[in-house]
Amino acid sequence: MLIENQPLVVTGPGPCPTITTARLLLRPHRLSDAESIAQSLADHQVTRMLARVPTPYDRQDAVEWLVPVTSGLLPGWALAVTTGDDVHIGCLSFERRGGEWHLGYWLNRFFWGRGYISEAVHAATARFLMRMPGTEIHSGVFADNPASLKVQEKTGFRVTGCGEIFSIARNAMVAHIETRLAPGDFRPAAPRR
Repeated sequence: MLIENQPLVVTGPGPCPTITTARLLLRPHRLSDAESIAQSLADHQVTRMLARVPTPYDRQDAVEWLVPVTSGLLPGWALAVTTGDDVHIGCLSFERRGGEWHLGYWLNRFFWGRGYISEAVHAATARFLMRMPGTEIHSGVFADNPASLKVQEKTGFRVTGCGEIFSIARNAMVAHIETRLAPGDFRPAAPRR
């Protein structure tokens, strides 16, 4: 019930959507994605670029992550990145941490270099900003991941600082480039040729 003269307070972007792009389907995760997630994150080349993912990573780790994600109770989005035949190849999420929205993503190594994550980041960020206009989005990359930084810069993120954060997979502090997408800085994707 809306109480007269009370502002509507939006605390999140709403339910996780399904987003279709030219080559991808971004959809809410399902428990049946556990095996694909485990296979992708068992690859140290993928997990070494992520701060909070342990190595080794197995199916039980995936299930433990999927249970709260699929419950619909979390305030953000965790989208499965899939190809047209619904093969799970990665994840893209908008998560509320420390009072700020954060973008994170990963992609199975065998799909790197094809522009899939750039396509997914553009489409999901556009949809997120439609639901949450004027929102600032934070992200970042490890300093040894220039491809991921390029994805963010093409989307409109700007470097805001450098520091170090702990990588569970590397078991070490790693140089980290912090980025931010300020309101009005989003750059729509260039058409594919």
